[in-house]
Amino acid sequence: MTYTHKATCRFTVSSWSEHLVSDIDGQGTTAGQAYYPDRGLTRAEVGYTYTGEIEGAGALTYLIAYKSDAAPVLGLERFEGSIGGQEGTCVFQRIGQQDQGSVSERLEVVPGMGTGGLAELRGAADVLVAGHSDNGYELVLSYDFG
Repeated sequence: MTYTHKATCRFTVSSWSEHLVSDIDGQGTTAGQAYYPDRGLTRAEVGYTYTGEIEGAGALTYLIAYKSDAAPVLGLERFEGSIGGQEGTCVFQRIGQQDQGSVSERLEVVPGMGTGGLAELRGAADVLVAGHSDNGYELVLSYDFG
């Protein structure tokens, strides 16, 4: 789909809490209080902060698969703030894959779940997070209203 507007921002991780759902082989790695299975599933509760042409905060729940190569990542995020000068809330669907050190995903606005000025928002973005960054990651949302 083609959209007529673009909003560029940076997003940072403000919180991350990940918990084991299923461990297939009983083998994995512990880092701090989190356990990451070599093969298995986890659920992560993530907070994002957005700055730039998208301004606000997101609360995201991920389901994350772990395996030796590219593994699926699925998430739903409730965003509250402003996009393109319009304030409200909306829901982003995030579908992608992760490997050791990077995540690539497609972010799409879920139709019918917005409020206020974002009630009619439609849009999508490709997101790449590679390695750790102290100043966040770029996101360019292509979007329209209505």
